Amino acid sequence: MPMDAHLVIGLGCLVAVAAGCLLWARVDRAPAVATAVVRAVIQLTLVSLALRGVFAAPPAAVAALAVMLTAAVITAARRLTAFHRPLPAVAGSCVAGAAVTLGIVFAVPVLDPSTRHLIALSGSVFGGTMTACTLVGRRLADGLVRRRDEVEGWLALGATPRQACAQIARQAVGEALVPALDQTRTTGLVTLPGAFVGALLGGASPADAARFQIVILTGLLTAETVAAVALAYLLGAPRVLPSAGEHQPAHRGAP
Repeated sequence: MPMDAHLVIGLGCLVAVAAGCLLWARVDRAPAVATAVVRAVIQLTLVSLALRGVFAAPPAAVAALAVMLTAAVITAARRLTAFHRPLPAVAGSCVAGAAVTLGIVFAVPVLDPSTRHLIALSGSVFGGTMTACTLVGRRLADGLVRRRDEVEGWLALGATPRQACAQIARQAVGEALVPALDQTRTTGLVTLPGAFVGALLGGASPADAARFQIVILTGLLTAETVAAVALAYLLGAPRVLPSAGEHQPAHRGAP
């Protein structure tokens, strides 16, 4: 990804505006904006170089996909510190969401099972499952903290931990899927997504670009739904309830 002067100036202006708004609002995230953009530039540069080798040697795609999935799992799991050892649950949920979606798309096949399509779709799907797991896990933890008395009341009446937390887990899944649902509903009306624009810029016809974008959006929605439901199930019957004001599980809660 060449970094010409116009690109550097443009990115610098965008980062300055975003950071300036945060500083004016006294939100302590201004350095994070600059760091995130710098990381994105470095990572995309390295990825663009690596993908040249992947496209030249398709077996290398397996290693590339493994790295992408691992990064997604670790990123989501690090956000869920309220739960004890969330990594296995996040990994299983991300794999489930991705496997179902990619399996259907390439088994039908909706898209030609080429290395380019596999890498492009997998990247979007892995990112979607990461976001879904992060959102459902955080909302589940928040719900268990806010409704702790309710959960403990159900437990006192003889309910199992899963029964006591079931309604909270369902609401967490529903809320976590709102961004994906809104993105799918408003595509073409409010936004032109990146895959659609990228395909157009790459020379594809509007019809082909729309086809690819529809596959991406539907695949994302499916992958995120499967991942969210799976994670809510895996974390939805905690032996120890999260405690308010703590990042680690409390020593009190569901038996």
